[in-house]
Amino acid sequence: MRVVLSNSAGTPLYEQIKEQVGAAILAGELAEGTPLPSVRALARDLRISVITTTRAYSELAAEGFITTVPGKGAFVQPLDTELVREQRVRQVEEGLQAALDAARPAGLSRGDLIEILDALIQAEKANSLE
Repeated sequence: MRVVLSNSAGTPLYEQIKEQVGAAILAGELAEGTPLPSVRALARDLRISVITTTRAYSELAAEGFITTVPGKGAFVQPLDTELVREQRVRQVEEGLQAALDAARPAGLSRGDLIEILDALIQAEKANSLE
């Protein structure tokens, strides 16, 4: 498992860990039952406090991504299809918000955005038929 942290990202370190581990789980890079590094080992490897890694793991557990077994460590949970859908919807919303933020200074209208989205959908359909 590879986690890359940035002090200049504007996002708390625990959140960066949570997002990267969660994304790896959703992408299937970390399969069900995969053991995660211990809180202490991850803190040492990333050169951050144990409190930060504990918070990241706690939030991952609260969101259903991992489970912790006292004395054994943290493990990837089986994916809940509703959780996966919710996470993917959130990713799409973030992407659409970024598109809106980019469209505003470009002077693109709602109609322009709908045209672009329709063209992208058509291109995706054409690619899936190949």
